Amino acid sequence: MPAIITDQYRILNAETFIDSFVGIGTTGNNNYYTFLAHPNPKNVGVKNYGFADWGSPVPNPVDSFSQESFYYDSMLFLKKVTPDDVRRVIPRLNWQTGTIYDMYKNNYSGKNDYIDQNLTPQTKSTSLYSSNYYVVTSEFRVYLCINNGSDPDNPDGKKSIAEPTHTNTAPQDAGDGSDGYKWKYLYSISPSDIVKFVTEKYVPLPKKWGDTTNENIKNAAVDGEIQTVIIKNGGTGISVGTTDTGTVSQIPISGDGTGGSATVDIQGGTVQSISIVGGSNYTYGHVRFITGDYTDGAGNNVVLGVPASSVDQPKFEVIIPPKGGHGADIYRELGGFRVMLYSKFDNNVDDSPDYAVGVDFSRVGIVKNPLEKNGTTLLNSTTATNLKALALTSNGVAGVTTTSAVTYSVDSLIKQTISTAGIGSTAVGYVASWNPDTGILKYYQPVGFSTLSAYSYKQLDFVGTSTAPIVNAGTSGDLVIDSSFNNDSVQIASGTKIALGQTFVSGKADADVKKYSGEIIYIDNRSPVTRSSSQKEEVKIVIEF
Repeated sequence: MPAIITDQYRILNAETFIDSFVGIGTTGNNNYYTFLAHPNPKNVGVKNYGFADWGSPVPNPVDSFSQESFYYDSMLFLKKVTPDDVRRVIPRLNWQTGTIYDMYKNNYSGKNDYIDQNLTPQTKSTSLYSSNYYVVTSEFRVYLCINNGSDPDNPDGKKSIAEPTHTNTAPQDAGDGSDGYKWKYLYSISPSDIVKFVTEKYVPLPKKWGDTTNENIKNAAVDGEIQTVIIKNGGTGISVGTTDTGTVSQIPISGDGTGGSATVDIQGGTVQSISIVGGSNYTYGHVRFITGDYTDGAGNNVVLGVPASSVDQPKFEVIIPPKGGHGADIYRELGGFRVMLYSKFDNNVDDSPDYAVGVDFSRVGIVKNPLEKNGTTLLNSTTATNLKALALTSNGVAGVTTTSAVTYSVDSLIKQTISTAGIGSTAVGYVASWNPDTGILKYYQPVGFSTLSAYSYKQLDFVGTSTAPIVNAGTSGDLVIDSSFNNDSVQIASGTKIALGQTFVSGKADADVKKYSGEIIYIDNRSPVTRSSSQKEEVKIVIEF
């Protein structure tokens, strides 16, 4: 039983994904977060965490339940994706002079036992959506090519010379029209969407087609209105009254629609050009010359003479528009089955408490509906951290009088002996960030951290006690957990109050996110990137359905 999943199903899936951000068709809104993850990827001392050759090349992500747990373990911090951070996107096809573009046709296809293969003339594709049938101009306007200058001498089209600039609803020439192209203006990309969603490879489709910014284009669409007829063969020996030159109008477009007609210019017995009155409701159509009475360009009756031989008769191709007409459904017309998610990890006043500085990351991902640390409520904050934190103090540590005298290097190993009772007595972790002014140390604990054996998955938490220092790899001394610290901010020596982004209880703060909650739906491994205080990371993820 031969079957296919159509491109329209892909477009529907993209639409469903977009709608899931605002709760359409669901019981409520869904919360999506992008995240940065996997610090210190070259640390090979931790089971199932590091890779010796990370970056040369970057290893491919693996989709399995076990790997999903590792992805959670390496998660650093998250940024919520709002409905304004999501757009359907299409490949960016910049208009360039001298390029021959494909044109919109409804019949590009592969071959089966009943249908001949019909490739796009320039990209040689079996799919309209894989062809270069639209352009993005220098002013970030998007135009549909409905005629690429095809004629009997240039069956695959001509070079485009003039960039389209018009914004009216009717198809129009560009420049003086000498290149034969006709362009249908569709929409302009807004400045805010340019910032978020335009890349070297993609441009966004409008957030909502038919709103106040583009309603005139949608409202102008007529279902089954024919706007393009291509001359495949101009014919020979055609007469217009007593001559072989003239204009003939009101030649009907036959098919299942109504109101369509053609006007042709005949020179020397051959059709040189054709213009259209499009009518409506066509799903197929034909233009055929039949000897008889017609009207000339001045409105006078004229007899059109057509050769009897089919070889000498002109031949035309009627281009059927998409359902609803050009501009009715921008997502169907341009193939909107890709979705881009945008996030920016910015070290500003609001975000910096959650975003550690100095740590590196080598993984970007998307997680759907993670839970808050209480394990029952959907995470809904704009930013969140998946790091644990310790409030450290020098009290009780011989030779150390201030936290600023101690260095905990990013990605260095930290240990705390919990007891001397034997195996399983040491808590371990890695430094994600250390602020000597606040005394706050953020850390991560990859899977495999334990003192039991190389194959154990037991993890021990740090404990607040003045007799068990947090030992680091440096030589500047060790600090202890300040078990008396219960706050979400701290006042430093200069008097400035610093928000910490986490609430500390007895000198410790849990991650904002319940571990292993939600569904990870996207993973991208990359070469390591080290975050700095002046750095912003813009994340643009494209999902193709």
